[in-house]
Amino acid sequence: MLPLFQQLCLSDPVICKNSSFLLDLKAKHQEFIQKPIKDAMANTPSSQQKPPLLVLLANPRGYCAGVERAIQMVEAVLRQREEPVYVRHEIVHNRHVVEELEAKGAVFVDEVSQIPSQAVAIFSAHGVARPVVKEAEARGLEFLDATCPLVNKVHNETQHHHGQGRHVLLIGHKDHPEVIGTMGQVPVDAMTLVENIEQAETVNVADETSLAYVTQTTLSVDDAATIIEVLERRFPAMIAPNKADICYATTNRQDAVRAIAPKADALLVIGAPNSSNSNRLVEVARNYGCKKSVLIERASDIDWDDFEDVQTLGITAGASAPEVLVQEVIETLSMRFQLRIEDVTVRQEDVVFSLPKGLED
Repeated sequence: MLPLFQQLCLSDPVICKNSSFLLDLKAKHQEFIQKPIKDAMANTPSSQQKPPLLVLLANPRGYCAGVERAIQMVEAVLRQREEPVYVRHEIVHNRHVVEELEAKGAVFVDEVSQIPSQAVAIFSAHGVARPVVKEAEARGLEFLDATCPLVNKVHNETQHHHGQGRHVLLIGHKDHPEVIGTMGQVPVDAMTLVENIEQAETVNVADETSLAYVTQTTLSVDDAATIIEVLERRFPAMIAPNKADICYATTNRQDAVRAIAPKADALLVIGAPNSSNSNRLVEVARNYGCKKSVLIERASDIDWDDFEDVQTLGITAGASAPEVLVQEVIETLSMRFQLRIEDVTVRQEDVVFSLPKGLED
């Protein structure tokens, strides 16, 4: 059953923001799911025999609104349908989430061609190229698009600029599903990928006066800003997005890591190896002074040799990592250390994306 604050928001066809009532409900839900962390700390046996460890717990961390919406979409369709429900690609980049959905009946595939004709299909949160949608239509699939609304914003910008005759520069990482989906919104020659500063310095365009840029939503804010600075110097007439494309959750999680990194001897980022935003968190931590920053999928991945001389540990989680994995890490740490946990909050998040009509509980 969904948390009450999510049930209330799902009835709203737009993003629910700035509601003190919803924020209060969400805060109570967060307190509920974090109770095992507090219990583990209170019940640590023989704490005086364990070395002390200060844990700086990043907030915000973990699920963003787009990830929550995508997972809820799959779960809602599974509840409504008896026949198999196929999901193209990982719905979000987290193996724990995928395995839980598989246990509930979801079938994950790499391509639309692997889905039987007339079947029910869901596209992942990262976005999908137009040719994939056309293929699904040709196969007679009943499909739903779980693309994050903030990724859809980038798709819409891309299509708008192309319709206005502008060439589009996409700042992002080659082969990431989101980048593939965004580049698939327009003809191949209508968009150029820029991955780094070097490419920003050398990219050539046919008409510098008819140019725009968009970005992948999960980039490092600092890296993207540096690339944009180079492009704007080279192409002064280039049109920027009305609002930054890097999503609120990416920015918030990176800001929390920036606040923690200078104070931490080591930092754990809980997330999948193929999660762009999780990898960026590791990079941000290292850039801001915490060189011993590592990405782990769950507690069993912790290398305890890395904890020699660590007195202060930062912990965060990528936008597709569930809170249960954070709890698991803290409970595992409590078995070896006398923990003191400090919550490091840089801002509160109040964004919720509604489900498509027909999927609400």
